[in-house]
Amino acid sequence: MQTRPDLFPLFNRLADASGAAILPHFRNLDSIDNKEVGSYDPVTEGDRAGERAIRAVLGEELPQDGILGEEYGAERLDADYVWVLDPVDGTRGFMSGLPTWGTLIGLSHRGRAVAGMMAQPFVGERFFSDGTVSRWAGRSGEGILKTRACARLEDAVMLSTDPVRHFKPEDRPHFDRVSARTKLTRTGTDCYGYCMVAAGQADLVIEAGLQPYDVVALIPIIEAAGGVITTWDGEPAHNGGRIVAAGCKAIHDAALAELAAG
Repeated sequence: MQTRPDLFPLFNRLADASGAAILPHFRNLDSIDNKEVGSYDPVTEGDRAGERAIRAVLGEELPQDGILGEEYGAERLDADYVWVLDPVDGTRGFMSGLPTWGTLIGLSHRGRAVAGMMAQPFVGERFFSDGTVSRWAGRSGEGILKTRACARLEDAVMLSTDPVRHFKPEDRPHFDRVSARTKLTRTGTDCYGYCMVAAGQADLVIEAGLQPYDVVALIPIIEAAGGVITTWDGEPAHNGGRIVAAGCKAIHDAALAELAAG
């Protein structure tokens, strides 16, 4: 069995708990800490409170499962099921008061991403997949997520977070080459970019420097909506690194070819 029945209520409970813990800190930060000496990797009490809330629910409901979280590390990674958590994906947006961040809750079964949710409690949106279908729910309604077809990079809308700060110097020219061919490139999107590809609002995301907790929750959302997500080398994306997500195979293939050129 790859997934468990009735995952949606559990994911919603996790999102409810994390949202209640995070929102009091949004646009109301007392302090911002830096997790990385020699660089800048910000963390807020919202990040920490959100992950604590999710871990508390999982400890009650599924104490046998493993957890990999950005803020509080790993537990029982040898378990069949491992929850992969990023309580505030897009901390820089969070600390700037921008609602482009989201809570990522992913579930892996024996190393394969099988279910995931991106929840944005401030705007009231949730994107969810159980590995068979991807759904969206928000204040204006709900529906099934479906990617759109796009035949050429010249017609594509590409999203990314921050190719200046997150990309290694040797990777940036490859990103720029793809960006130069697209119809439109927008940055600062964090996890929202992937959800917009799944929703058929954009065609491509190119990122680098990701950790598993940045992407595991998003893999089922993209794939079950009809998209493709891999590393720049075409390998599975669950370990993070340099990631390409596309709404259709044609754009994914074109992006991989352009990234490999030069």
